[in-house]
Amino acid sequence: MHELGNFRSHLDAIAERLAARGFHLDVEAFRALDTKRRAVLTESEQLKAQRNAESMEIGKLKKAGADTAGQQQKVRETGERIAGLEEQVKAIEEDFRLQLASIPNVPHESVPVGRSAEDNVEVKKWGEPPAFGFEPKAHWDLGPELGVLDLERASKITGARFAVYWGPGARLERALINFMLDLHTREHGYTEVLPPFLINSASLYGTGQLPKFADDLFKCEKFDFWLAPTAEVPVTNLFRDETLDGGKLPLRLCAYTPCFRSEAGSYGRDVRGIIRQHQFQKVELVKFTRPEQSYDELESLTRAAEQVLERLGLPYRTVVLCTADMGFSSAKTYDIEVWMPGQNCYREISSCSNFEGFQARRANIRFRGAKGKTEYAHTLNGSGLAVGRTWVAIVENCQQADGSVAIPKALQPYMNAEVITKQGSLA
Repeated sequence: MHELGNFRSHLDAIAERLAARGFHLDVEAFRALDTKRRAVLTESEQLKAQRNAESMEIGKLKKAGADTAGQQQKVRETGERIAGLEEQVKAIEEDFRLQLASIPNVPHESVPVGRSAEDNVEVKKWGEPPAFGFEPKAHWDLGPELGVLDLERASKITGARFAVYWGPGARLERALINFMLDLHTREHGYTEVLPPFLINSASLYGTGQLPKFADDLFKCEKFDFWLAPTAEVPVTNLFRDETLDGGKLPLRLCAYTPCFRSEAGSYGRDVRGIIRQHQFQKVELVKFTRPEQSYDELESLTRAAEQVLERLGLPYRTVVLCTADMGFSSAKTYDIEVWMPGQNCYREISSCSNFEGFQARRANIRFRGAKGKTEYAHTLNGSGLAVGRTWVAIVENCQQADGSVAIPKALQPYMNAEVITKQGSLA
């Protein structure tokens, strides 16, 4: 959320930056509402001063034995008028809050201006796509052939966009989770946390999913519980309504959670395989920093996510998202895209974002500096990585001519195997 004072002071400049990401801010309507608010507040304060003066005068008249019935009636009428004005102010403030909650974050000045994802800018490329002496298969063919991925039974159990993993396919998913958590905690300085997978509305408001993106979420009937769409939500909200010690920032946390998304508006896209699922696993990286630290911390967070792919030997590229392709709460985002030979393209596997103070204002996350002053923290997060898509990348990049899949060396201790071969049927 935006800070109202800063919003007022820089309204035209903010509107221009928001326009670069395709959001139209009605400046005149905002100013008209703000003018009305100021007028109501001014009238209310003037009437309060008038009432105080009249009350003092009534006191003097009473001491003198004068009849003050008329003056007291006037003071009561003034009080009623003040109460009405305060209700107006309350309604206007709520209108402001709702308006500000619906306005996306302002892009950082370093974000390239663009109209679509086509205008994202590649900033790095690592590794070369593997050269096969055979026609590589997509994971939706190779996984079932190996007997490690079962989409038909998942559909029977639940519905479309769910998956069942068998044997080494399930072990590979678990190995990836453990490998990622170990790497980030042992080498990158993150503290592991296991948060609840069910979250309340206040948490989703704090990170910007509510109210705008309710249709993308799964809600539990009869409860104020939602299934977490990403660990970003529960982990960021660990410190909602708290004041952190600025001397201990940055805080670096990582968490494994299953993630649940309705994928509203994405039907017809990525319907094959497990690229876009309603349920998937992810290891998330979350940071809380002082404002002056946050962009250096964005670079190191992105680098930590990249190193997962490098340790696994998976080719990737990193792009900075243009203004039109950024998420609602982000001030700057890097997407890491891994090469998928079965699909002959790079696919997003991590988004690493700096939200600056946008989420912290919504969630009321502050820190106290050395001089005792409190201000809003900056929050950052990124996938480190999306586990299902990493599973896909390994199966497709490491497939061999005989239909088996070579396990990356970094995962062999977790798998206690070097290759995934065809599994016998259990049925």
